[in-house]
Amino acid sequence: MINCFISVLFGIVEGITEWLPVSSTGHMILLEEFLSMKFADPAFSEEFYNLFEVVVQLGAILAVIVLFFKKLNPLALSKTPAEKKETWNLWFKVVVAVIPSAVVGIVADDFIDKYIGNYITVALALVAYGVAFILVEKNRKALPTVVNTNAISYKTALFIGAFQMLSLIPGTSRSGSTILGAMLIGVARPAAAEFSFFMAIPTMLGASLIRGLKFVDYLGEGSVSVPLEAWIALLVGAVAAFVVSLIAIKFLMDFVRKHSFAPFGVYRIVLGVLVLLYFLIRSLI
Repeated sequence: MINCFISVLFGIVEGITEWLPVSSTGHMILLEEFLSMKFADPAFSEEFYNLFEVVVQLGAILAVIVLFFKKLNPLALSKTPAEKKETWNLWFKVVVAVIPSAVVGIVADDFIDKYIGNYITVALALVAYGVAFILVEKNRKALPTVVNTNAISYKTALFIGAFQMLSLIPGTSRSGSTILGAMLIGVARPAAAEFSFFMAIPTMLGASLIRGLKFVDYLGEGSVSVPLEAWIALLVGAVAAFVVSLIAIKFLMDFVRKHSFAPFGVYRIVLGVLVLLYFLIRSLI
């Protein structure tokens, strides 16, 4: 029951922070500092959390698919041939956009986990991108040239994908890097946020597949079995992430139509400083 309760909390945090440009990794690290799922085998607990952290995102992905199903479905009977072609083009642009981060992520996944997956990197990335959001919003005077996702060109999609590579650095925020990058090259806030959501589908599915295969390899190393409570924890965490993601995505889409991303920048800076202070004080005690 305790593990299920903790998985629900992680799902809620994931559902909120995955879509808002505030870094889900930074929040997960803080939450894990105070709460963590425990199983009889400590080694299993660590391996399972590595799987849980990514797989729970599948619930968040499902929220995007549900909310934008009509727009993302190229086979919808209600669409004209021209609209179906436009939908396929949108998907192809999404695929082009995720290629850079997919290639780098596959190559550098173990390196990132081993060398820069720490609180210092997370805190510095939180602050750096917080400052970046404030500066971009403050100095953005020209009107955006791309006002909807269908108007995004393949070249623009590739540029946005290049910015997503930065999200491989813990604490950067996948949505934050792609939205910020899109805005820098002239994409309107709502279109930038929406395209970022679409990019999350293949990106997070791929990440879940990689972590899932690693977990399967771990299970194959010996007579390790997955207890029922672990499967239940995965399920309830994913459900919590799905429900909360529905709310978070709707909130962000409404928010960006009326407001800038500057408040998120301020929040990131405050959180980054708090992360640094917390771990500094903990190391001194």
